[in-house]
Amino acid sequence: MLAANVAFSQVAPDAQVKSVSTEVINVLKADPAILGNQAKLKELIESKLLPNFNFGRMTQLAMGRNWAKASPEQQAALTKEFRTLLVRTYSGALANFRNNTVDFRPLRMQPSDTDVTVKTVIMQANGQGIPIDYSMEKAADGTWKAYDVAVAGVSLVTNYRDEFNNVIRDQGVDALVKQLQGKNK
Repeated sequence: MLAANVAFSQVAPDAQVKSVSTEVINVLKADPAILGNQAKLKELIESKLLPNFNFGRMTQLAMGRNWAKASPEQQAALTKEFRTLLVRTYSGALANFRNNTVDFRPLRMQPSDTDVTVKTVIMQANGQGIPIDYSMEKAADGTWKAYDVAVAGVSLVTNYRDEFNNVIRDQGVDALVKQLQGKNK
């Protein structure tokens, strides 16, 4: 999510995404050297983006029916490694974020909604747009957290679910943890 940690809880999900996105873009514009510095990119992602995600839910959805088969220790390890993998993924995406802008689509929601999709489009310098949709849920404390991101219609959670299920089917949950640890080195 090109989207920062909002200090108050009653922010609408689209306003939250816009606020965080704008903050991250402003940091990148103010210090373009960040784009070439993996450590600084990781710090930016950790401080601004990650607080807006529910990694437990993301991992559970990516695991699908296999989540229940994993022990609490395996679930914790998977969530940690999946989070690290997503940090690496976002670092790569942000490293290529030059002269791009974000268009925010109108949000359709009712005040009672607790699960919404915030739609954005990354407009590239060449004029091409990449739709990015954030599936978000309202947490018990009233904040909104993303639990899935779809890029050009491809769900991150669904994409990883297929990969995770194949590894678990063939080699088990511990093998998936080791595979994620290997990717994160």
